[in-house]
Amino acid sequence: MKQQIRFCKSFDGTRIAYATSGDGPPLVRAPHWLTHLEYEAESPLWRPWIAELSRRQTLIRMDARGCGLSDWNVRELTFPHFVNDLEAVVDASGFDRFALFGHSQGGAIAIEYAARHPERVSHLVLLGAYARGSGKRGLPPEFLAELEAQLKLVELGWGREDPAYRAMFSTQFVPRATIEQLNSLSELQRRSASAENAVRLIRSFFAIDVSESAARVRCPTLVFHARDDRRVPFDMGRQLAGIIPGARFVPLDTPNHILLEHETAYRVFFDELAAFLPGRRAASLDGLTAREAQIVERIARGLDNTAIAAQLGLSEKTVRNHITHIFGKLGVQTRAQAIVLAREAGMGPESRVS
Repeated sequence: MKQQIRFCKSFDGTRIAYATSGDGPPLVRAPHWLTHLEYEAESPLWRPWIAELSRRQTLIRMDARGCGLSDWNVRELTFPHFVNDLEAVVDASGFDRFALFGHSQGGAIAIEYAARHPERVSHLVLLGAYARGSGKRGLPPEFLAELEAQLKLVELGWGREDPAYRAMFSTQFVPRATIEQLNSLSELQRRSASAENAVRLIRSFFAIDVSESAARVRCPTLVFHARDDRRVPFDMGRQLAGIIPGARFVPLDTPNHILLEHETAYRVFFDELAAFLPGRRAASLDGLTAREAQIVERIARGLDNTAIAAQLGLSEKTVRNHITHIFGKLGVQTRAQAIVLAREAGMGPESRVS
Protein backbone atom coordinates (compact mmCIF):
# COMPACT_ATOMS: atom_id res chain seq x y z
CA MET A 1 0.00 0.00 0.00
CA LYS A 2 1.47 3.30 -1.13
CA GLN A 3 0.08 6.74 -0.45
CA GLN A 4 0.69 10.11 -2.02
CA ILE A 5 0.55 13.11 0.33
CA ARG A 6 -0.44 16.51 -1.00
CA PHE A 7 -1.50 19.86 0.43
CA CYS A 8 -4.26 22.30 -0.39
CA LYS A 9 -5.43 25.58 1.12
CA SER A 10 -8.76 25.94 2.83
CA PHE A 11 -10.99 28.99 2.48
CA ASP A 12 -9.03 30.95 5.11
CA GLY A 13 -5.57 30.02 3.83
CA THR A 14 -4.98 27.17 6.30
CA ARG A 15 -2.81 24.45 4.76
CA ILE A 16 -4.54 21.07 4.87
CA ALA A 17 -2.73 17.77 4.23
CA TYR A 18 -4.44 14.91 2.42
CA ALA A 19 -3.36 11.53 1.10
CA THR A 20 -4.57 9.24 -1.67
CA SER A 21 -4.04 5.49 -1.96
CA GLY A 22 -5.52 2.55 -3.79
CA ASP A 23 -7.41 2.34 -7.06
CA GLY A 24 -11.10 2.28 -7.91
CA PRO A 25 -14.18 4.39 -7.18
CA PRO A 26 -13.34 7.28 -4.80
CA LEU A 27 -13.98 6.97 -1.06
CA VAL A 28 -13.36 10.13 0.97
CA ARG A 29 -12.73 9.81 4.71
CA ALA A 30 -13.89 12.88 6.63
CA PRO A 31 -11.41 14.37 9.14
CA HIS A 32 -11.52 13.38 12.79
CA TRP A 33 -9.41 13.67 15.90
CA LEU A 34 -6.12 11.77 16.30
CA THR A 35 -4.81 11.55 12.75
CA HIS A 36 -1.35 11.82 11.25
CA LEU A 37 -1.14 10.74 7.62
CA GLU A 38 2.46 9.54 7.83
CA TYR A 39 2.32 7.80 11.19
CA GLU A 40 -1.03 6.11 10.50
CA ALA A 41 0.55 4.30 7.54
CA GLU A 42 3.07 2.75 9.97
CA SER A 43 0.67 2.15 12.89
CA PRO A 44 -0.39 -1.44 13.69
CA LEU A 45 -3.77 0.07 14.60
CA TRP A 46 -4.48 2.03 11.41
CA ARG A 47 -2.28 0.40 8.76
CA PRO A 48 -4.76 -2.49 8.25
CA TRP A 49 -7.58 0.04 7.86
CA ILE A 50 -5.76 2.00 5.18
CA ALA A 51 -4.86 -1.16 3.29
CA GLU A 52 -8.40 -2.54 3.45
CA LEU A 53 -10.09 0.73 2.45
CA SER A 54 -7.62 1.12 -0.43
CA ARG A 55 -8.19 -2.38 -1.78
CA ARG A 56 -11.28 -1.65 -3.88
CA GLN A 57 -11.42 2.16 -3.76
CA THR A 58 -9.27 5.21 -4.26
CA LEU A 59 -9.08 6.33 -0.64
CA ILE A 60 -8.73 10.03 0.21
CA ARG A 61 -7.79 10.78 3.84
CA MET A 62 -6.95 14.10 5.46
CA ASP A 63 -5.53 15.63 8.61
CA ALA A 64 -7.87 18.16 10.19
CA ARG A 65 -6.54 21.63 10.87
CA GLY A 66 -4.48 21.56 14.06
CA CYS A 67 -3.60 17.89 13.49
CA GLY A 68 -0.95 15.75 11.81
CA LEU A 69 0.64 17.33 8.77
CA SER A 70 -1.94 20.12 8.45
CA ASP A 71 -1.23 23.57 9.92
CA TRP A 72 -1.15 23.54 13.73
CA ASN A 73 -0.93 27.28 14.33
CA VAL A 74 -4.50 28.26 13.44
CA ARG A 75 -6.87 30.77 14.97
CA GLU A 76 -10.06 28.79 14.49
CA LEU A 77 -10.70 25.16 15.41
CA THR A 78 -14.47 24.90 15.03
CA PHE A 79 -16.91 22.49 13.44
CA PRO A 80 -17.80 24.79 10.51
CA HIS A 81 -14.08 25.12 9.71
CA PHE A 82 -13.67 21.34 9.63
CA VAL A 83 -16.51 21.07 7.10
CA ASN A 84 -14.96 23.83 4.99
CA ASP A 85 -11.61 22.02 5.09
CA LEU A 86 -13.28 18.84 3.82
CA GLU A 87 -14.77 20.86 0.97
CA ALA A 88 -11.29 22.15 0.08
CA VAL A 89 -9.76 18.65 0.04
CA VAL A 90 -12.58 17.22 -2.07
CA ASP A 91 -12.20 20.03 -4.59
CA ALA A 92 -8.40 19.58 -4.68
CA SER A 93 -8.69 15.82 -5.21
CA GLY A 94 -10.65 16.36 -8.41
CA PHE A 95 -13.51 13.92 -7.82
CA ASP A 96 -17.00 15.16 -8.70
CA ARG A 97 -18.94 12.34 -7.04
CA PHE A 98 -17.79 9.93 -4.36
CA ALA A 99 -18.69 7.83 -1.33
CA LEU A 100 -18.09 9.53 2.04
CA PHE A 101 -16.99 7.83 5.28
CA GLY A 102 -17.17 9.45 8.72
CA HIS A 103 -15.79 7.87 11.89
CA SER A 104 -16.56 9.29 15.36
CA GLN A 105 -16.92 13.10 15.14
CA GLY A 106 -15.91 12.73 11.50
CA GLY A 107 -19.41 11.32 11.08
CA ALA A 108 -20.95 14.69 11.92
CA ILE A 109 -18.62 16.42 9.46
CA ALA A 110 -19.58 13.90 6.78
CA ILE A 111 -23.29 14.38 7.51
CA GLU A 112 -23.02 18.16 7.22
CA TYR A 113 -21.12 17.85 3.93
CA ALA A 114 -23.63 15.34 2.52
CA ALA A 115 -26.53 17.63 3.45
CA ARG A 116 -24.83 20.62 1.79
CA HIS A 117 -23.72 18.77 -1.35
CA PRO A 118 -26.26 16.02 -2.15
CA GLU A 119 -25.16 16.02 -5.80
CA ARG A 120 -21.62 14.96 -4.88
CA VAL A 121 -22.11 12.22 -2.26
CA SER A 122 -23.21 8.87 -3.71
CA HIS A 123 -23.09 6.84 -0.47
CA LEU A 124 -22.59 7.74 3.20
CA VAL A 125 -20.95 5.41 5.75
CA LEU A 126 -20.85 6.25 9.47
CA LEU A 127 -19.05 4.44 12.28
CA GLY A 128 -19.25 5.34 15.98
CA ALA A 129 -20.86 8.63 14.99
CA TYR A 130 -23.32 10.95 16.70
CA ALA A 131 -25.59 13.88 15.86
CA ARG A 132 -25.04 15.87 19.07
CA GLY A 133 -21.83 16.51 20.97
CA SER A 134 -21.60 16.15 24.75
CA GLY A 135 -22.55 19.78 25.31
CA LYS A 136 -25.79 19.34 23.34
CA ARG A 137 -27.13 16.19 24.98
CA GLY A 138 -28.56 17.64 28.20
CA LEU A 139 -26.10 15.70 30.35
CA PRO A 140 -26.15 16.09 34.15
CA PRO A 141 -23.69 18.56 35.73
CA GLU A 142 -21.55 15.80 37.28
CA PHE A 143 -20.90 14.27 33.86
CA LEU A 144 -19.93 17.62 32.38
CA ALA A 145 -17.58 18.16 35.34
CA GLU A 146 -15.93 14.82 34.53
CA LEU A 147 -15.39 15.95 30.93
CA GLU A 148 -13.74 19.15 32.16
CA ALA A 149 -11.46 17.08 34.40
CA GLN A 150 -10.42 14.99 31.39
CA LEU A 151 -9.61 18.15 29.47
CA LYS A 152 -7.37 19.24 32.34
CA LEU A 153 -5.49 15.93 32.12
CA VAL A 154 -5.00 16.51 28.40
CA GLU A 155 -3.71 20.03 29.03
CA LEU A 156 -1.19 18.84 31.62
CA GLY A 157 0.12 15.61 30.15
CA TRP A 158 -0.64 15.24 26.46
CA GLY A 159 2.80 15.86 25.01
CA ARG A 160 4.91 14.09 27.63
CA GLU A 161 7.10 11.12 26.82
CA ASP A 162 5.45 9.32 29.75
CA PRO A 163 2.25 7.86 28.22
CA ALA A 164 0.40 7.58 31.55
CA TYR A 165 -1.84 10.60 30.88
CA ARG A 166 -2.75 9.36 27.42
CA ALA A 167 -3.34 5.76 28.51
CA MET A 168 -6.81 6.60 29.79
CA PHE A 169 -7.89 7.74 26.33
CA SER A 170 -6.25 4.78 24.60
CA THR A 171 -8.09 2.23 26.74
CA GLN A 172 -11.39 4.01 26.15
CA PHE A 173 -10.91 3.90 22.38
CA VAL A 174 -9.70 0.28 22.20
CA PRO A 175 -10.23 -1.61 25.48
CA ARG A 176 -9.45 -4.95 23.81
CA ALA A 177 -6.29 -3.82 22.06
CA THR A 178 -2.92 -5.52 22.36
CA ILE A 179 -0.09 -3.72 24.15
CA GLU A 180 1.45 -2.91 20.78
CA GLN A 181 -1.80 -1.37 19.54
CA LEU A 182 -2.29 0.64 22.75
CA ASN A 183 1.25 1.98 22.56
CA SER A 184 0.71 2.89 18.93
CA LEU A 185 -2.44 4.84 19.74
CA SER A 186 -0.67 6.64 22.58
CA GLU A 187 2.14 7.64 20.24
CA LEU A 188 -0.37 8.76 17.63
CA GLN A 189 -2.00 11.00 20.22
CA ARG A 190 1.36 12.60 21.02
CA ARG A 191 2.26 13.13 17.37
CA SER A 192 -1.14 14.16 16.07
CA ALA A 193 -1.65 17.37 18.05
CA SER A 194 -0.20 19.60 20.72
CA ALA A 195 -1.80 19.62 24.17
CA GLU A 196 -3.30 23.03 23.46
CA ASN A 197 -4.79 21.94 20.14
CA ALA A 198 -6.05 18.67 21.62
CA VAL A 199 -8.02 20.62 24.23
CA ARG A 200 -9.38 23.01 21.61
CA LEU A 201 -10.36 20.14 19.32
CA ILE A 202 -12.16 18.20 22.04
CA ARG A 203 -13.99 21.30 23.20
CA SER A 204 -15.13 22.03 19.64
CA PHE A 205 -16.71 18.57 19.46
CA PHE A 206 -18.86 19.33 22.51
CA ALA A 207 -20.80 21.91 20.46
CA ILE A 208 -21.62 19.67 17.48
CA ASP A 209 -25.28 19.41 16.50
CA VAL A 210 -26.13 18.08 13.04
CA SER A 211 -29.62 16.80 13.87
CA GLU A 212 -31.30 19.02 11.31
CA SER A 213 -28.65 18.33 8.66
CA ALA A 214 -28.95 14.56 9.21
CA ALA A 215 -32.64 14.73 8.37
CA ARG A 216 -31.74 16.31 5.00
CA VAL A 217 -29.35 13.54 3.89
CA ARG A 218 -30.71 11.89 0.76
CA CYS A 219 -28.04 9.37 -0.29
CA PRO A 220 -27.99 5.67 0.73
CA THR A 221 -26.55 5.56 4.26
CA LEU A 222 -25.05 2.77 6.36
CA VAL A 223 -24.63 3.40 10.11
CA PHE A 224 -22.35 1.14 12.21
CA HIS A 225 -22.00 1.32 15.98
CA ALA A 226 -20.29 -0.83 18.59
CA ARG A 227 -22.73 -2.14 21.20
CA ASP A 228 -20.40 -1.37 24.13
CA ASP A 229 -18.61 1.67 22.72
CA ARG A 230 -16.94 3.52 25.63
CA ARG A 231 -16.41 6.76 23.72
CA VAL A 232 -19.80 7.20 22.04
CA PRO A 233 -22.80 5.44 23.62
CA PHE A 234 -24.61 2.89 21.48
CA ASP A 235 -27.86 4.88 21.67
CA MET A 236 -26.15 7.78 19.89
CA GLY A 237 -25.64 5.62 16.82
CA ARG A 238 -29.14 4.15 17.00
CA GLN A 239 -30.68 7.61 17.26
CA LEU A 240 -28.59 8.88 14.38
CA ALA A 241 -29.76 6.05 12.13
CA GLY A 242 -33.31 6.97 13.04
CA ILE A 243 -32.84 10.58 11.92
CA ILE A 244 -31.25 9.93 8.51
CA PRO A 245 -34.00 8.94 6.04
CA GLY A 246 -33.72 5.32 4.95
CA ALA A 247 -30.46 4.67 6.82
CA ARG A 248 -29.60 1.05 7.63
CA PHE A 249 -28.22 0.36 11.10
CA VAL A 250 -25.61 -2.36 11.75
CA PRO A 251 -24.74 -3.08 15.42
CA LEU A 252 -21.24 -4.42 16.02
CA ASP A 253 -20.45 -6.80 18.88
CA THR A 254 -17.41 -5.07 20.37
CA PRO A 255 -16.50 -2.44 22.98
CA ASN A 256 -13.89 -0.93 20.65
CA HIS A 257 -14.49 2.51 19.20
CA ILE A 258 -11.68 1.78 16.72
CA LEU A 259 -12.24 -1.70 15.30
CA LEU A 260 -9.27 -4.04 15.55
CA GLU A 261 -8.06 -6.28 12.74
CA HIS A 262 -8.22 -9.49 14.80
CA GLU A 263 -11.85 -9.11 15.94
CA THR A 264 -15.03 -10.36 14.26
CA ALA A 265 -16.60 -6.89 14.23
CA TYR A 266 -13.78 -5.67 11.97
CA ARG A 267 -14.57 -8.32 9.36
CA VAL A 268 -18.32 -7.67 9.65
CA PHE A 269 -17.71 -3.98 9.02
CA PHE A 270 -15.64 -4.53 5.89
CA ASP A 271 -17.91 -7.24 4.50
CA GLU A 272 -20.92 -4.94 4.87
CA LEU A 273 -18.94 -2.05 3.43
CA ALA A 274 -17.90 -4.03 0.34
CA ALA A 275 -21.52 -5.01 -0.30
CA PHE A 276 -22.74 -1.42 0.18
CA LEU A 277 -20.22 0.66 -1.78
CA PRO A 278 -19.98 0.71 -5.57
CA GLY A 279 -17.07 -1.55 -6.44
CA ARG A 280 -14.53 -1.45 -9.18
CA ARG A 281 -16.11 -2.76 -12.34
CA ALA A 282 -15.02 -6.30 -13.13
CA ALA A 283 -13.15 -6.69 -16.38
CA SER A 284 -15.27 -7.86 -19.26
CA LEU A 285 -13.30 -9.14 -22.23
CA ASP A 286 -16.37 -10.04 -24.28
CA GLY A 287 -16.16 -6.86 -26.33
CA LEU A 288 -12.51 -7.29 -27.29
CA THR A 289 -11.41 -8.53 -30.67
CA ALA A 290 -9.07 -11.54 -30.86
CA ARG A 291 -6.11 -9.23 -31.52
CA GLU A 292 -7.06 -6.95 -28.62
CA ALA A 293 -7.31 -9.98 -26.31
CA GLN A 294 -3.79 -11.01 -27.35
CA ILE A 295 -2.50 -7.54 -26.46
CA VAL A 296 -4.34 -7.42 -23.11
CA GLU A 297 -2.90 -10.82 -22.15
CA ARG A 298 0.61 -9.53 -22.80
CA ILE A 299 -0.06 -6.32 -20.91
CA ALA A 300 -1.18 -8.47 -17.96
CA ARG A 301 2.16 -10.32 -18.18
CA GLY A 302 3.99 -7.01 -17.87
CA LEU A 303 5.27 -6.70 -21.44
CA ASP A 304 5.89 -3.21 -22.83
CA ASN A 305 4.75 -2.04 -26.26
CA THR A 306 8.06 -2.93 -27.94
CA ALA A 307 7.92 -6.52 -26.70
CA ILE A 308 4.23 -6.86 -27.62
CA ALA A 309 4.90 -5.55 -31.12
CA ALA A 310 7.80 -7.99 -31.60
CA GLN A 311 5.79 -11.00 -30.42
CA LEU A 312 2.76 -10.22 -32.58
CA GLY A 313 4.61 -8.94 -35.63
CA LEU A 314 3.07 -5.48 -35.38
CA SER A 315 4.46 -1.97 -35.38
CA GLU A 316 4.63 -0.13 -32.06
CA LYS A 317 2.26 2.51 -33.45
CA THR A 318 -0.31 -0.19 -34.21
CA VAL A 319 0.05 -1.58 -30.69
CA ARG A 320 -0.44 1.92 -29.23
CA ASN A 321 -3.59 2.41 -31.31
CA HIS A 322 -4.96 -0.95 -30.17
CA ILE A 323 -4.25 -0.07 -26.54
CA THR A 324 -6.15 3.22 -26.88
CA HIS A 325 -9.23 1.29 -28.07
CA ILE A 326 -8.75 -1.38 -25.39
CA PHE A 327 -8.61 1.19 -22.59
CA GLY A 328 -11.85 2.71 -23.84
CA LYS A 329 -13.59 -0.66 -23.89
CA LEU A 330 -12.35 -1.64 -20.42
CA GLY A 331 -13.10 1.79 -18.94
CA VAL A 332 -9.56 2.33 -17.65
CA GLN A 333 -7.12 5.20 -18.00
CA THR A 334 -3.75 3.69 -17.11
CA ARG A 335 -1.74 0.57 -17.88
CA ALA A 336 -1.75 -0.34 -14.18
CA GLN A 337 -5.56 -0.31 -14.10
CA ALA A 338 -5.68 -2.46 -17.22
CA ILE A 339 -3.31 -4.99 -15.62
CA VAL A 340 -5.46 -5.23 -12.49
CA LEU A 341 -8.67 -5.78 -14.48
CA ALA A 342 -7.04 -8.27 -16.85
CA ARG A 343 -5.64 -10.32 -13.98
CA GLU A 344 -9.02 -10.32 -12.25
CA ALA A 345 -10.36 -11.82 -15.48
CA GLY A 346 -7.82 -14.64 -15.31
CA MET A 347 -5.03 -13.22 -17.44
CA GLY A 348 -1.53 -12.85 -16.14
CA PRO A 349 1.91 -14.39 -15.94
CA GLU A 350 0.62 -17.96 -16.28
CA SER A 351 -1.91 -17.37 -19.04
CA ARG A 352 -1.22 -17.67 -22.76
CA VAL A 353 -3.40 -16.31 -25.56
CA SER A 354 -1.92 -17.19 -28.95
